[in-house]
Amino acid sequence: MRTLTIYHLGLIDYLTAWDVQRRIARARSAGQVGDTLLLLEHPPTITLGSKARAEHLLVPAEHLSAEGVTVVQSDRGGGATYHAPGQIVAYPIFKLSQHGRDIGRYVHGLEESVIRVLRDDNLIGERVPGLTGVWVRNGAAKICAIGIKVSAGGVTTHGLALNVNIDLRGFDLIVPCGVHGRGVTSMSAELGEVVAMSSVAERLIGHLCAVFDLEPAVVVTAGQWTAHLPAAERDHLAQR
Repeated sequence: MRTLTIYHLGLIDYLTAWDVQRRIARARSAGQVGDTLLLLEHPPTITLGSKARAEHLLVPAEHLSAEGVTVVQSDRGGGATYHAPGQIVAYPIFKLSQHGRDIGRYVHGLEESVIRVLRDDNLIGERVPGLTGVWVRNGAAKICAIGIKVSAGGVTTHGLALNVNIDLRGFDLIVPCGVHGRGVTSMSAELGEVVAMSSVAERLIGHLCAVFDLEPAVVVTAGQWTAHLPAAERDHLAQR
């Protein structure tokens, strides 16, 4: 069974996490590292994917900046998404050829992993035909957004954002994923109580490993992760 290296990066800004993804993805493409999973939270950030439109941002960018919300144009698929503490963000950096080579199957696997996490808490997660992500209440509200990129070398970046205890008012700033007429929710909103983030993260790791036939092998904490990068990437980061 292939192994999975897991990086717990804690609270980290979007651009830094994006840079880390790209560096690990290059190392994965070169065969210097195996499949890798980044688990983290972002400070308040709106990311705009390839399908995002100007009208999906409901508040002028300058006003958002004044409120401490960063806006980033990302290279992932999908529309506008909001990140903030209380949301578990998972970035799998996988070699797609080892997971069926099919992007649709890969996204389905991400959705399935989240559906299993929700099932652990007696929540029914669902797919909505024609839309990515995981939904609840017969598709009335999205609880997990998914947006990915696959490199020319077949390595995945970006991933999923599962709303656990996030302040949902942040989603009022955007048209989430460009979808009108559907809401956004969180595990805590659906359960009526605060949910332990660490428990959700560990269960997400377990379900991702089960779905993608991986064995969790190395767990790297926020203060240690650079030591696990290939030397060239580590040296480059040290010079920044």
